[in-house]
Amino acid sequence: MSDSINQDTVVVAARKQISSDLKDEVAILSLDKGVYYGLNHVGKSVWKLLQNPISVCEIYSVLMDEYDVDEEVLKKDVLELLSRLKAEGLVEIVVAKKNSL
Repeated sequence: MSDSINQDTVVVAARKQISSDLKDEVAILSLDKGVYYGLNHVGKSVWKLLQNPISVCEIYSVLMDEYDVDEEVLKKDVLELLSRLKAEGLVEIVVAKKNSL
């Protein structure tokens, strides 16, 4: 299975974490690392979506409806966030598909 995340990848929040909604953000505790992470209100929106398996493309769609942002900026930022969450063990890849040309 590929470790890279693209628009066709299906991701989900890792099982070995707990999170708590705060007013405009979310706090996440990695049970493996014993480290807390915080996400701002946009990251909180992504985190809510990650509670069930979801494709990156679906995340884009939901966020484009929710926020007034340039689509390319959104895609870049979401991929960066998901890659960082995965690197910290907070996101798991359920299904990875290769981009087809």
